[in-house]
Amino acid sequence: MIDNDLLAGAEWRKSSFSGSGDKGSANCVEVAALSDGTIALRNSKHPEAGAVAFTRAEIAAWVKGCKAGEFDDLDTM
Repeated sequence: MIDNDLLAGAEWRKSSFSGSGDKGSANCVEVAALSDGTIALRNSKHPEAGAVAFTRAEIAAWVKGCKAGEFDDLDTM
């Protein structure tokens, strides 16, 4: 569980690809760098549902995999 104090001070951001909200295109994940060095992720449509945290190494591996196309089969658009 992420400390609520860390989340309270978080500066959340989401991708410019998340859309404007028409036809469900605003479904997106928000990310925030936390003061303890971890990266938090949450659902932008339901931020009250909580967040999960990953180490910077975990995020780096995910981004590298995304850039390499390893998860392209998950895109249903």
